[in-house]
Amino acid sequence: MLTAFHDAFALLAHLDSGVLGIVLVSLQVSLTALLFGTLLGVPIGALLATEEFQGKKAIIVALNTLMGVPTVIIGVIVYLLLSRSGPLGAWGWLFTAKGMTLAQTLLTTPLIAALSRQILEDSWKIHRDSFLSLRLPPFSRYKWLIWDCRFSLTIAILAGLARAISEVGAVMIVGGNIDHSTRTMTTAIALETSKGDLPLALALGIILLTIVLLANVFTFAMRQIVERRYG
Repeated sequence: MLTAFHDAFALLAHLDSGVLGIVLVSLQVSLTALLFGTLLGVPIGALLATEEFQGKKAIIVALNTLMGVPTVIIGVIVYLLLSRSGPLGAWGWLFTAKGMTLAQTLLTTPLIAALSRQILEDSWKIHRDSFLSLRLPPFSRYKWLIWDCRFSLTIAILAGLARAISEVGAVMIVGGNIDHSTRTMTTAIALETSKGDLPLALALGIILLTIVLLANVFTFAMRQIVERRYG
C-alpha cells in the first residue's frame, strides 16, 4: 500500500503526460457541462421560485427526482439518442467529449435548478412585496434576485461541479473510456484499479480530491472576503 502511494506521488511529481491528458479531458468535459448546467439551471430555479403556474409542483417533483437518478440511466438515454439509429445520431457525438458533456449537462442542470429554487424561494419571500411594488418585469426580478443570492448560489454550483466531476456511469457509456480521447479521471480510476495499476488510480484520485478541495476553499474565501467588505 505504501509503495502504491509512493509511486502515485512520483507520477504527480514528474507531471506524467498520461495523467495530465486524463485530467485535462475531465476538466474540459466537467467545466463545460457545469457552465451549461448553471446557465440553464439557475434561471429555471428563479422561474420556479417566483412564479405560480399550472404544473409547477409536478416540475419540482420531477427535478427533485432527477437529482437522485442513477447516472447510468442518463448514460443509457443519451447513448440511445446519439447512437447511429437514434434521433441525434447524425451529430456524430457518440464516444466523443461533446457527447459526454451533453450527458453531464443533463445530470447537473436538474441538481442546480432544484437547489437554486430553494435558495431563491427563501429570498423571494423576503423581497416579494418590494419587487411587486416596483412593478419590475419578470426578467428584472430574476436578475436582481439571482444577484442578491449570488454567494448562496455558489453552493448549488459547487454541488453541480461535484456531480459532474465525480460521475462515472454516464461518461463510461457515452464516451467509451477511449485512451487519449474520452478517458476521464473517474473512468480511468475504475479501469486502472481493475487492472491492478494502483499508483495511477491513486494519483488521479489525489488530483480529483485536490480539485474539489480547492473549489470549496476558493468559494469559502470569496464569501469571507465579501462579508468583511460589505458586511
